[in-house]
Amino acid sequence: MRIALVHYHLRRGGVTSVLFNQARALAGAGVELLLLAGEKPGGDVDFPFALIEALSYDRPDRARVEASATAADAETLALAIIRAMEERWGEAADVVHVHNPLIQKNSLLLPALKILLDRGVRLFLQNHDLAEDFRPDVYTGSAEYPENCHYGVINSRDYFYLHRAGLQTEGLHLIPNEVSPVKAVPSPERTRYLYPVRAIRRKNIGEALLLSIFIPPGRTVAFTLPPSEKDTAQYRRWVDLAAELGLPVEFDLGLKHSLPELLGSSVCALTTSVKEGFGFSFLEPWTAGRGLVGRRIDYVCRDFEEEGVRFDGLYSSLEIPSDYISIGSLRKKMEDAITGVYGSFGIKMPPYFIRIMMDDLGSRSSLDFGRLDEEIQESIIRVLCANRMAKDDVFRANPLLERLGNYEADEGLIEANRKIIAEKYGRERILKVLLEIYRSVMDCPVKQKIEKTVLLDLYLDPLRLSLVGMSCG
Repeated sequence: MRIALVHYHLRRGGVTSVLFNQARALAGAGVELLLLAGEKPGGDVDFPFALIEALSYDRPDRARVEASATAADAETLALAIIRAMEERWGEAADVVHVHNPLIQKNSLLLPALKILLDRGVRLFLQNHDLAEDFRPDVYTGSAEYPENCHYGVINSRDYFYLHRAGLQTEGLHLIPNEVSPVKAVPSPERTRYLYPVRAIRRKNIGEALLLSIFIPPGRTVAFTLPPSEKDTAQYRRWVDLAAELGLPVEFDLGLKHSLPELLGSSVCALTTSVKEGFGFSFLEPWTAGRGLVGRRIDYVCRDFEEEGVRFDGLYSSLEIPSDYISIGSLRKKMEDAITGVYGSFGIKMPPYFIRIMMDDLGSRSSLDFGRLDEEIQESIIRVLCANRMAKDDVFRANPLLERLGNYEADEGLIEANRKIIAEKYGRERILKVLLEIYRSVMDCPVKQKIEKTVLLDLYLDPLRLSLVGMSCG
């Protein structure tokens, strides 16, 4: 079997890690590989690799005014992909496996994929993110998604939504990511609630700072990596706020220490993220012998729980009594946000959405901290630090805060979860799934199409709107 794995780049990151894990698994099974990307790898690559610069992210100065020029460029990209495969094998791959093609990072990719389909190339399009999930900054607008090819997703919610939007079960595949075990380096002191994350906006950094108010003396909340440039300004505000209020929080530890070292010094792992694709952070800590506390993402955790993983230390919401929130300000922010999202997608918002949101806000005596924006989150953290009564009110409203402060590792649960993760998300299992998908792509042609308007309707639920979970630039 000959497989071409395609991505915009091979820089360090989540999707690249998934791609390399797939490549290692496939190579170990005797599959012939070719990696195609738009940028040279930062280090050595252990697999055949072809650089196709036109696959890289669009540059800000890349203007595409004339449709004919765009079509010609797309044809050039498609031919470059075919040429790379022919140079490797003398013909096209059995399957061209493209990672994250539906997000608008490269304006040529979707039309190039259509050309490949027209030339008989078999495609498998694996989606780690979907722009319809409150990400108008990477939405492809009027560009149609490729038809009559196989699609893959990494969680069951996305599977259900794409199925509802027109994809057939025989042409839509659920493919979990491989979870590589991490071996913690033993440490004489275990004092950190470790948040092993690049601190981008949707990781809900303010909530981790709030949790630091409720942990025992001598312990810290610790972040591993700073965010990308887009989120740096807000991140620096959190760093400055923690310093100003004397919160027990450490930042950027991963720049000086390895993840195994940091896990070794941790009491447990922590997550406060409001949005994930696959959810590595819910599984990796258990492989290192560490439990997990923090925020639950239902659509992610349900997949893992169906395989037998247990999450006893997670909460579905962190409730803040409405007395400590400026409801008028929040209503305005929510209304502006949902209106702006629809405007950015270029579609008309149903008029009753605002009423649904306002009725929901007005009916609650408390609100989930994870739905708020950074400004309101910061104001709440300041109140909790200054007002003992407010801190007690939040503590009483959230029973899991007591368990956070008194956390003790459940070694039986850790070992049980570790074994399940090794069995269900280890290389052998994921390789089997991947090979079954490729055989389906090769043997079962499909006629199907994604209805983008249906997909938008499914994702843009006003009651799911989280201000820190949005990506708008």
